[in-house]
Amino acid sequence: MRLPSRTGAVTVRRLAPWLACLAWAGQPAHLPAHLPAHLPAHLPAHLPAHLPAAACVAPTRAIIPAPVSVTPLPGCFEVSAGTIIAAGRGADTVARQLADLLAPATGWRLRIADLDAARGARIELRLDASLDSLGPEGYRLDVGPNGVTMRAPAAAGLFYALQSFRQLLPAAIERRARVRGVRWTVPATRITDRPRFSWRGSHLDVARHFMPVEFVKKWLDLMALQKLNRFHWHLTDDQGWRLEVPGWPRLTEVGAWRRRTLRGPYTPDSTTWQWEDRRHGGFYTADDVREVVAYAAARHVVVVPEVDLPAHTTAAIAAYPALGTFGTATEPQAWWGLSQDVLVPDSASLAFATDVLAHVLTLFPSPWIHVGGDEVPMRYWAESPRVQRVKQALGLADEPALQSWFIGRLDAWLAARGRRMVGWDEILEGGLAPNATVMSWRGTSGGIAAAQTGHDVVMTPTSHTYFDYYQSRDRSAEPLAIGGFLPLDSVYAYEPVPAALSPGQASRVLGTQGQIWTEYIRTPKEAEYMAFPRLVALSEVAWSPASRRDWRDFRVRLGVQLARWRVLDVAFRRPVDP
Repeated sequence: MRLPSRTGAVTVRRLAPWLACLAWAGQPAHLPAHLPAHLPAHLPAHLPAHLPAAACVAPTRAIIPAPVSVTPLPGCFEVSAGTIIAAGRGADTVARQLADLLAPATGWRLRIADLDAARGARIELRLDASLDSLGPEGYRLDVGPNGVTMRAPAAAGLFYALQSFRQLLPAAIERRARVRGVRWTVPATRITDRPRFSWRGSHLDVARHFMPVEFVKKWLDLMALQKLNRFHWHLTDDQGWRLEVPGWPRLTEVGAWRRRTLRGPYTPDSTTWQWEDRRHGGFYTADDVREVVAYAAARHVVVVPEVDLPAHTTAAIAAYPALGTFGTATEPQAWWGLSQDVLVPDSASLAFATDVLAHVLTLFPSPWIHVGGDEVPMRYWAESPRVQRVKQALGLADEPALQSWFIGRLDAWLAARGRRMVGWDEILEGGLAPNATVMSWRGTSGGIAAAQTGHDVVMTPTSHTYFDYYQSRDRSAEPLAIGGFLPLDSVYAYEPVPAALSPGQASRVLGTQGQIWTEYIRTPKEAEYMAFPRLVALSEVAWSPASRRDWRDFRVRLGVQLARWRVLDVAFRRPVDP
């Protein structure tokens, strides 16, 4: 696994002041995106302390995703020990988040005061109903030499104003200990902003390779920085069951652990497979989940859990063999690919599924619950006497109709409890459940069909949103991946609304999200390397107006962002031509 070293290239943090001065002077558009790697390494790290008083150490054009409207203004605002955070009614939480952000690196715990009582240089945060037209996630940020004002119609908008303000500060603000010799200046600017899509997501598969809670929380932090708001947590699959469920102890005693793991590339010839003969696994307790959900909510991220049904259930069948198509003993799958053993779509499996989902509902307040519904091996259902008896008893014509019946029961069960079912686009086969939201991954045709029939859609095609794909045509220079090729510029060029949809149908497209499947992603650092910067490019696709997207300008802003990721210890892939 080849990961970027934090010290193997010139530290962009040292270059940020120099680059920022050019940007603040209105010159950055023609700078090559690879410039930081070619500047001399001996630039002094203390450079910000010697800049003129009016200079800023971060360019206005540092923000990703690009705001709807940015107007640079003369001068800067400098955060000092005497700066007051003035919070209006309903802004207390964001005010504390701002104070928490600033305190470690500056060494100052800024005082939070009521909006009407604060005097002097201050950062104002307030809810403003006059901005309702911006929607619940929109905001207005005004920075002038004498103060900062963040206004929004709702708390989420204030939080996103804070993220833009954060990106305008020097990257050193992310340090967790005091940094001396830095002037905490922000360029004067006026920003009006709102998201294009309501669903701006990131998917993380923890079933193939388990990821610890602390990393999941770091992932949420990185999502929030880029204004992503849906965390799709893929909790169960053939290779592992990651959620503790009362009354079903073997799901984690047996299903959460596999005795070995395929390490080399998957090939049809199993005699060529390479194995790591080491036990792998792990699971989340109810307390773990509550911690993650609360952490996400504080960052205005909704956690959308996925329990994959009726396929991708080998780990569950290993724990309870009677649930499976063949009713025989098995074990969590150690290799990648489709398993022939899936749930029998009968009343017993429905009882199991709804029992698990009942527990899921107690842990996740999300309006959306993902049930998978993908890649059912219909051939094995057709060959199973048990399954055929169920099909005949229900009077169904074929196996797709049987899957539709099963998914429909889950949809009705969730709807009766005030939740919305989400599934991959295979749930269209045999007839779509009435309340279902479709994730269109096999291209865009499934999303188009769903939107045309009045269903909500999240566009997740492999062609533009699968970040387990290679990032270079030269695969020898990259970590082993599942296949495919998805460079950064292709992600940035993605348009989530298909041209085939009418304006009314297009309104059904909730947004998009990036997928991280972890068959070949074993560790948190490997997950970061595959996601960043591609996930950040997708954040701009999901947030910014299509007219505001500019690949050349994005590359310049991304160059500034790299310094922040180095401080945050993100193992990103250096953005170079594929």
